[in-house]
This record gives sequence, C-alpha cells and structure tokens, in this order.
Amino acid sequence: RHRRRAGGREAARPAEGRTLSRATGFAPLARADATHLILGSLPGLASLRAGEYYAQPRNAFWTVVGDPALAATATPGALPPYPARVAALLARRIALWDVCQSAERPGSLDASIVTSSVAANDFAGFFRAHPAIRCVLFNGQTAHALYRRLVLPALDLPAPLPDLVVLPSTSPAHASLPLAEKVRRWRAALGR
Repeated sequence: RHRRRAGGREAARPAEGRTLSRATGFAPLARADATHLILGSLPGLASLRAGEYYAQPRNAFWTVVGDPALAATATPGALPPYPARVAALLARRIALWDVCQSAERPGSLDASIVTSSVAANDFAGFFRAHPAIRCVLFNGQTAHALYRRLVLPALDLPAPLPDLVVLPSTSPAHASLPLAEKVRRWRAALGR
C-alpha cells in the first residue's frame, strides 16, 4: 500500500524491517524581533539524538546559512560550536523552526514523513509573538508542501502573511545543486 504525502505524490510504506516511529521536533529558536523564519520539515535522527537543529554532519545547513564572519574564524572544515552558530543566526534576526511539531517517519528522510500523521506547529501563535517576520524560507520542497497543505489554510492573521520562498534543501539527500549555488540562493533570500 501507498500513502499520499504532501504535494500529491505517493509515499511508500517503510521498507521491510523499518518501523514507523513518532518523532517530535524542537521549540523554535527566535528572538522577538526576528524578520526571517527558516522552516524545515522535521528534525532527522542525528538532530533528535543531539538535541540540535541540523546536527547531521553531511547536512550543509550551517555552512549555507551561517554567518560568513563567524565561519571565517572557524578551523577549515569545522564549524563553530552549536551555541555560537545559534547566537549568530539569532543576531541576524533569523528564526529557525520546523513545520511539523511531530510526525511518523521511518528514518530521517523528509520523503518518508507520513503526512496523515503530522501535527503541525502553532504558526498563528508564532506569528502573533513575532510580528516582524516578513519572509518565510523553506529548506526544501517538503517543508513548503507541508506548510501549504497543513498550515496556510488554518492561518487567520490580521496582518498580511509573510512572503514565502522555497529554497534548495541543504540535506545530503538533495545533491542536485552544487554547494556554491545553494549558498548563493540562500544568502540572496536571507538578504530580502
């Protein structure tokens, strides 16, 4: 059997021996005056184990969106410690969260999220608490599809909704674009 997933495509059952497990995401990282919100879909297994956003070493997120000045002081091939990366992101008024508060998924791939199991985060509350958000940046198509399907129809905000920008996924599973092009697109969007 197949299950429908965001975007109308089919998501296959878990492979033999792989069971669905319910993953629960993290609280948002955000200052009250944040202007940009980056949304992923749901933290992967490495992130959940570490208790850190984008902890999978092959995920290029922190390289792509990291503060260039902070990255310049790091040892080549190494990233600054997680608290420093988060502080640099927040200092730039960038918030970080996921569309899914929780969902069933075997493994870490976004494509394996069972859409019917998704409990979305409280975006109406988030936007009320962060009224300066003017742009929502999606880390890949799955986050965007889940947001459009599960969040947008329920949003009832008095102010205009933020701009939505879909960016190339920083996941190692999405290697169709060179890293330099991902960096260029992300940094251009963050400069909006």
